Amino acid sequence: MPRYKLVIEYDGARFVGWQRQQTGRTVQAALEDAAEALCGAPTRVHGAGRTDAGVHATGQVAHVDFARAWSADTVRDAINAHLRPEPVAVVSAAQVADDFDARHSARRRHYLYRIVNRRPPLALDRLAWQVPGVVDADAMSVGAAHLLGRHDFTTFRAAQCQAASPVRTLDRLAVHRAGDLVTVSASARSFLHSQVRSMVGTLVEAGLGRWTPDDVAVALAARARPACGPVAPAAGLILTRVDYACVEDGEDGVDGTASPGDDRAGEDAGLGEGT
Repeated sequence: MPRYKLVIEYDGARFVGWQRQQTGRTVQAALEDAAEALCGAPTRVHGAGRTDAGVHATGQVAHVDFARAWSADTVRDAINAHLRPEPVAVVSAAQVADDFDARHSARRRHYLYRIVNRRPPLALDRLAWQVPGVVDADAMSVGAAHLLGRHDFTTFRAAQCQAASPVRTLDRLAVHRAGDLVTVSASARSFLHSQVRSMVGTLVEAGLGRWTPDDVAVALAARARPACGPVAPAAGLILTRVDYACVEDGEDGVDGTASPGDDRAGEDAGLGEGT
C-alpha cells in the first residue's frame, strides 16, 4: 500500500485536540474523514504528535496509507478539497517508504510560543497569549537556561501525563522580543503533556518579576507539580516543525537527529505537547 507523508497546518481553537475522541471535533478526525472521501474506505491518519485542545500547528506531520497510488499533488489537493471549511490544510504531500512512521521516525519536535505584551486588546492576532504587564524577556532567558539539558521535568508535567518517564532532554529553549511580541522556541526529541506551556507560564512569572530567574531552577529541582508556575494558555502554542533522520522529500534534514547511541533514544519518542 503506498504511504504518504503529509505536512499539515491547523488552527487548534476549533478542535478539542489532535487525537480522535468520542466527543468533540478533532484534527485527526477531520483528516480521516477527508482521506476516506478521497479513497472511498475508512482510513487512519497517524500524527507525529498529539497536540492538546487549542494548540495550533504550521508543521505537524502525519502519514497515511492508501490502497492505490496517486501523485503527491493529487493527494494534497484532494484532501484539502474535502477538508473545507475546516481550518486545516495539507501544506505538502510526498510518497515515502513503507517504514516511514510520522511518530516513531521523528527525531526532534519544535514548538513556538507567542506572547503579545501590550495592554490594548488583540483585534487580529488570535494565535497568541496577551500579557498586559511589562515582561522582561532577558529575565525569562536567564530562567530558561536552567531548563536546558536532560532533567526530570515532573514539575512541568501535567498530572494526567501518561509518559513512562518524566526525564526529557530539552535541546533548545530560547526567548526573543521584537516590539510587543515575545516568543519562546522549544526543541526536543519529545515533550511531556503540557510541558511547553508549563515552562512558558513559569518563565513569564520571572519576566513579570514575580519570580527570580533562579526560582525556575528551584522549581525544576523540586520535581513536584505544585512547584510549577501558572500554565500558559493553549492559544499561543504552535507546533512548527518535526525533524526526521533521513530526507524523504527534500524538506527534512538530519539536523537535530538523535542517533541510536544518543542517550535520548530511551525517551518516549513520538509524544508531543498534549500527549
